[in-house]
Amino acid sequence: MRFGFYTLGCKVNQYETQAMEQLLRSRGHEIGDFSQDCDGYIINTCSVTAVADKKNRAILRRCRREHPGAVIGVCGCYSQHDPEAAAKLEADVIGGSGDRQAFLEDLLACALDKQRRCKVDRALARREFEILPAGGLEGRTRAMLKVQDGCVNFCTYCIIPYTRGPVRSAPVELVVQQATELAQQGYREIVITGIEIASWGTDLPGKPKLPLLLAAVSEAVPGLRLRLGSLEPRIITEEFCQALKNIPGLCPQFHLSMQSGCDTVLQRMKRKYDTARFLESVRLLKETFPGCAVTTDMIVAFPGETEEEFRQSLAFIRKCAFADMHIFPYSRRPGTPADKMPGQHPNAVKEERSRRAIAVAEEMRLSYLGTLKGQPLQVLFEEPEGEYFTGHAPNYVKVYYRGENLHNQILTVTGAEPFRDGILSE
Repeated sequence: MRFGFYTLGCKVNQYETQAMEQLLRSRGHEIGDFSQDCDGYIINTCSVTAVADKKNRAILRRCRREHPGAVIGVCGCYSQHDPEAAAKLEADVIGGSGDRQAFLEDLLACALDKQRRCKVDRALARREFEILPAGGLEGRTRAMLKVQDGCVNFCTYCIIPYTRGPVRSAPVELVVQQATELAQQGYREIVITGIEIASWGTDLPGKPKLPLLLAAVSEAVPGLRLRLGSLEPRIITEEFCQALKNIPGLCPQFHLSMQSGCDTVLQRMKRKYDTARFLESVRLLKETFPGCAVTTDMIVAFPGETEEEFRQSLAFIRKCAFADMHIFPYSRRPGTPADKMPGQHPNAVKEERSRRAIAVAEEMRLSYLGTLKGQPLQVLFEEPEGEYFTGHAPNYVKVYYRGENLHNQILTVTGAEPFRDGILSE
């Protein structure tokens, strides 16, 4: 049978989709494009915001309308949180954010007997890390390696702790084994990912810390790049930075989860740091890794955010001088404390503040790109785009280079000037 996938949300979802693709291939099935005619379709959902839920519903409705005879399976955080909603939209097989192998078993069975199935566990009761195959589609240069699942931060705007459950960590031996397999498959870079990778090891014997895992992977796959997923700012200490400095192949790009640059807003979000601690993390990284790219996320127009609080956030991000940012207008997420907070902003305020924040972020991004002019950049080339071949430098800046047949090669080029969504090289 042929199956098509549609994935919404984070890198963990992308990783789990690739794992399910491999599991189906290992059983002799074919993976087609979601836009093609297939025997079955799998929608791997996100539920981080109400906007994400809307997208989930839209794609499920469209899939059922366009493929009335196909078997449709829904998994991920949306169906974990609200399986009844997925059932009302005529999903044939409903799974959650765990036990992907059982979900695929149900999907294959439903394709034969046409009996609908729904199996969703209690995420908060999970205690074991689910082992899935690492890797991706042929032709990829960069592979994701999931080392952790779950979160116990319970920020007021976030549903993820309820849909993913508590922290579960992959043991070092498993991660090393999968990294070795990825290297043997020809990947040149591994992205260490998870729901909250800073908490890796807190549930393992002896409570090992993330640098120990990275050192073990680096030793097992010398010559491969290692890139970190999003980091909780409190993990960044002098000791942490020095440990990372000694890991060969570690990419100097660090994504710190910020959300707001105002202490009173951070308190309402129930973030576990203030702006002083966050700024210290940025300082430590930039001092330890000169020229590194520090990137972040920011939510604007959080409930109750005043104009003065927003201005404080804008002033703070200028202090941090981020290399790049993702700006999100606050989106209400039913089931979270923030959804019931007073001071919900209208869309006009969200849009206006988003524009202002994006303008500052773009100014900082261009400033950072300007520092790369004349600098050597080791680029992992990935794919052609028109007259250029594109790839990413260790700092994850996209590089455009005139050349052919450079796929999966690492070449040193010279940064020239900002270009499109990255930098042109010489």
